[in-house]
Amino acid sequence: MGALGRVLLWLQLCVLTRAAYKIWVPNTDFDTAANWSQNRTPCAGAAVEFPADKMVSVLVREGHSIANMLLPLDGEFILDPGAGFSASDTSSDPDCSAGAPALFLDPDRFSWHDPRLWRSRDAAHGLFFVDAERVPCRHDDAVFPPDASFRVGLGAGAVRVRSIWALGQKYTVNEALTAFLESRAGRLHFHGPGALSVGPEACADPSGCVCGNSEVQPWICAALLQPLGGRCPSAACHDALRPEGQCCDLCGAIVSLTHGAAFDLEQFRARLLRDFLALPQYQGLQIAVSKVPRASRPRDGTGAEADTEVQVVLAETGPETGGAGRLARAILAEVAEHGAALGVLAATVRESGAPVGGGSAAGLEGTGSRAGLAGAVTAALLLLLLATSAGALWLHRSGRLRWKTRDEAAVAPAGAPLGFHNPMFNVAGSVELGPAPQVDTRNTSQSYFVNPLFAEAEA
Repeated sequence: MGALGRVLLWLQLCVLTRAAYKIWVPNTDFDTAANWSQNRTPCAGAAVEFPADKMVSVLVREGHSIANMLLPLDGEFILDPGAGFSASDTSSDPDCSAGAPALFLDPDRFSWHDPRLWRSRDAAHGLFFVDAERVPCRHDDAVFPPDASFRVGLGAGAVRVRSIWALGQKYTVNEALTAFLESRAGRLHFHGPGALSVGPEACADPSGCVCGNSEVQPWICAALLQPLGGRCPSAACHDALRPEGQCCDLCGAIVSLTHGAAFDLEQFRARLLRDFLALPQYQGLQIAVSKVPRASRPRDGTGAEADTEVQVVLAETGPETGGAGRLARAILAEVAEHGAALGVLAATVRESGAPVGGGSAAGLEGTGSRAGLAGAVTAALLLLLLATSAGALWLHRSGRLRWKTRDEAAVAPAGAPLGFHNPMFNVAGSVELGPAPQVDTRNTSQSYFVNPLFAEAEA
């Protein structure tokens, strides 16, 4: 089957199935400029060098004129119709520097766990995935396009997906996949000590399935942050949030949903994109919706322990802030009104704080606003104390108020009541004050809670 036939068959499978596809992006094609040391394909008459100690499969789409070529340790060239190589002693391109060979970059540099090297077939404007879900999940199909050559490192962990599509063949059984990986073609395209396996179980739950990449998330984050020296960049806000599955903190809001049997994750995500994110006031936001493990394990509406929840991440990507908080409260209002129809039992919200260094924070109350409120309360109490002291001093000097020194004070007789008579409280019965409510100050980000069942009952 030719390359065009493999592409057409792959597209037909994508249309006929509802599986989640994660598609491999980089390639090892000869005609891809990013695969060469000078970020351009070899000039006519140039010397070409491949890493001598590497294995690689290279697709060649066009004809090239070269002076000489140093081949890799083991590899293959796949020639498209009309592609090939011819000998040339001199370069006719004035932009090419004489004597500098064109070096093919290390083909082992691409890691399965690098989120930047995958894209989702479900990509849409305003939609993103947390980092752990950008690489194939346990219920996903991992697709390596048949019209490109590739090489991928499996790392040191175990990788399990629903299926593997490689070199025009779809693998859903471990025996067939293992035989392919042990073949010469498999060794040219997959390398590393990691174990790759498939399981035919698709996600059949309309409320979604947990990705299952929590065990390999350290490798995912290491690959993602490698260009940054392994460290996350500083968030542009106070009290930044780190959603489940995300490698670094972000600014925005997180809505956590407790759902029932009627909840449909795909429909809920489409509703948010259509009815909310398309509005002008939310254009600077991105949204991620997925099912994640719930750490606190609270009980759901039926009394059973809930192991999972639906996480809605609202990330602010533009200079304006506050949109995520407004959208989170709009989602809460939507849940309070239509929660039963949506299959949502309860919802909570956490918001990040104010922008670092000031700036616009319309609708987003964070650390700065809370500090301002605390300062205002402190100032008011201080003014009240000064006014009380001044009033007492004036009454004393005018003779209307008198106090005694310690020596002048008389001992009260035994059994005499202490204090004074207050007619305002001289009523039958008494009021006993309960203990002050406990406030959790460990997390300074704002939180809200709405239960649509109680909201509807009150309505």
